[in-house]
Amino acid sequence: MRPVIDSVVFDLDGTLWDTSATCAGGWNRVLHRHGIPFRPITEHDVRRVTGKPHDQCIREVFAGLPEAHILTLIAETQLEDNKLVAEVGGEMYPGVEAGLRRLAARHPLFIVSNCQAGYIEAFHRWSGLGACFRDFECWGRTGLTKGENLRTLIERNGLYRPLLVGDTPGDQAAARECGVPFLYVDYGFGVCGNVDRRFSSFAALTNWLLDPKSPTP
Repeated sequence: MRPVIDSVVFDLDGTLWDTSATCAGGWNRVLHRHGIPFRPITEHDVRRVTGKPHDQCIREVFAGLPEAHILTLIAETQLEDNKLVAEVGGEMYPGVEAGLRRLAARHPLFIVSNCQAGYIEAFHRWSGLGACFRDFECWGRTGLTKGENLRTLIERNGLYRPLLVGDTPGDQAAARECGVPFLYVDYGFGVCGNVDRRFSSFAALTNWLLDPKSPTP
């Protein structure tokens, strides 16, 4: 039997849900509102940069635009994203809602993300799952890397045996930086190798986390 797990920390986008289509609509609204000349943004544009800090996402997708336009997009797409996500949400991955409710009854749950301030709160409200989580941290509130925010979350909550669940190499690097096991969900946005554990569905992840006979990662 494995040692006791005292908590589970989740990445958000690509791990619990996908808001690429919603955010693409928000980015197009900002382009139209300011008359910024650029092609229409698609969900694929958003998806290919998801997981990075918001300002970096904007700079990559809108590469070549004048700095003044970039700064406008960085500032206003954050607000537009939060507004639309709160209204229409995103695509929750199969098994996430039921799985989180089951897990929250056994383990303290947390979120760490590279998203902007207000985005996790929008997820909590839209999904109705806010009560499942004890705490969260994100780039938009601290300006720190995911590894630094993960460490902050661990220290602030006095966690001793946390796991990080994520879908990108950035998540994996954050886990390694903090010395915690990394559980990789391969249905998300990134490709990771050399992982501690790999899961192809949230239901499989949930069952593994709740099974006391599961081997230690």
